Amino acid sequence: MSRGRARRPPVPGSVVIRAGALLLLLLASASSSSEEEAAVDYGAALSKSLLYFEAQRSGRLPHNQRVPWRGHSGLTDGLQQGVDLVGGYYDAGDHVKFGLPMAFTVTMLAWGAIDFADDVAAAGEWGHTLEAIKWGTDYFVKAHTEPFVYWAEVGDGDTDHYCWQRPEDMTTSRQAYRIDKDNPGSDLAGETAAALAAASIVFRRSNPHYSHLLLHHAQQLFEFGDRYRGTYDSSIAEVRSYYASVSGYQDELLWAALWLHRATARDDYLRYAVDKADSFGGVGWAMTEFSWDVKYAGVQVLAAKLLLEGDPGALKHGAVLEQYKAKAEHYLCACLGRNGGNGSDNVERSPGGMLYVRQWNNLQYVSSAAFLLTAYSRYLSDSDRLLRCPTGGAPAAPSDLLALARSQADYILGRNPLRLSYMVGYGRRYPVRVHHRGASIVAHKANSRFIGCMQGFDDWFGRGRPNPNMLAGAIVGGPNCRDEFRDDRGNYMQTEACTYNTAPMVGVFARLHRLATEEGDRRRGTADEAECR
Repeated sequence: MSRGRARRPPVPGSVVIRAGALLLLLLASASSSSEEEAAVDYGAALSKSLLYFEAQRSGRLPHNQRVPWRGHSGLTDGLQQGVDLVGGYYDAGDHVKFGLPMAFTVTMLAWGAIDFADDVAAAGEWGHTLEAIKWGTDYFVKAHTEPFVYWAEVGDGDTDHYCWQRPEDMTTSRQAYRIDKDNPGSDLAGETAAALAAASIVFRRSNPHYSHLLLHHAQQLFEFGDRYRGTYDSSIAEVRSYYASVSGYQDELLWAALWLHRATARDDYLRYAVDKADSFGGVGWAMTEFSWDVKYAGVQVLAAKLLLEGDPGALKHGAVLEQYKAKAEHYLCACLGRNGGNGSDNVERSPGGMLYVRQWNNLQYVSSAAFLLTAYSRYLSDSDRLLRCPTGGAPAAPSDLLALARSQADYILGRNPLRLSYMVGYGRRYPVRVHHRGASIVAHKANSRFIGCMQGFDDWFGRGRPNPNMLAGAIVGGPNCRDEFRDDRGNYMQTEACTYNTAPMVGVFARLHRLATEEGDRRRGTADEAECR
């Protein structure tokens, strides 16, 4: 949390202040101090968020790389298989390139860039946002080497986790794994299609040729995933211990279809989501989470958006889309705690107000919820609608959804019982022993001496001292259900950061920054008018 110095009101020395006036003055001073201490700089949080993705880059880094302690890595990825798989993102504190969470990361970055483009641009971060998206989509295009072949993973989690090395020193396996007609992965193909379709919208004006390329690959991958159905973790055993597809592939195919509809306005994609709404669980599952694995809440919000904005093509599918909308609003009401019934119908809260889903890396669910709340708040506002929840009472206004999203963003940034920012590099106090190989070992540029597989554990992992390199913008796993957090490199459930923790917050921070700026301008304008009177 950003803390400013309290400004003491000027007190003229020649004036005798009565007790009552003095009390009012002291109260005003305390209020001013409290407001300044509680101020949250969403613009700084947005900038750091985008910087984080540069720290997670794999491949040959560009000249404008802004994270100085990172160097080139993974330059032979795919060579063993005769394909070029250089590039992409490391998902977290290790060096495996997992396709499913990487694609979800890019989808969320792109969704934020689409819905909050003006807000991102107003913050001066449009260029960096495009770079973050393109670093992922360039890799996806490379990995899609044939219409029905997609390279799903580079590296092996088991051997990778056996070592503690900088990415620049990697000696672990860079075996690559693929899905194809005989080894399907509809979930991975669908999520990657969604990412490429969403990104094609982002680049439509600035780079139409690239946008067309992304859309072409998106359509091919969707066809691949739909024609040859199966979960990718059934085809690739190595991923099961790390990113198993627990929800199956149906949610990703619905997700991809709706993103392709948004990118092309073609009715056949919308009809796919409508026709398979029941059999694929789109209107059956009432969700209380949204994540890299479980996309249903996102699917339902996208479908609801079509109704709210009065899309002419959607009206003929109104009955089914209303069912999608009801399930979307179940999720949002669950976040608000307004679903009634037993506790499982609502998302739990920690004593400090954090939305709580599960112990391991809970902040991923907080950030994804904050995004859907922020997006839906805008959809409701634009359509002049309210959200009606099962508990009855007054309907939830768009401002109620946004207020909850803001409270979760503020919690991440330090407005929590520990007064600890869970974004590295933001505020006065934040985690300094993040579970991250590159950040925890002296930078390769500062000391190029090779650090071996086990040497990293011996010399760096077990040290109690803070990491030598700051992983700025990373959002760590965060506290438990009691708001407790232990800043320990070995406590990976809480101190490991992931790309899909930060990605949804890019759009949220951009929106909150724009609103805070506008509110500040209004207050200054009101103050100026008062002075003139």
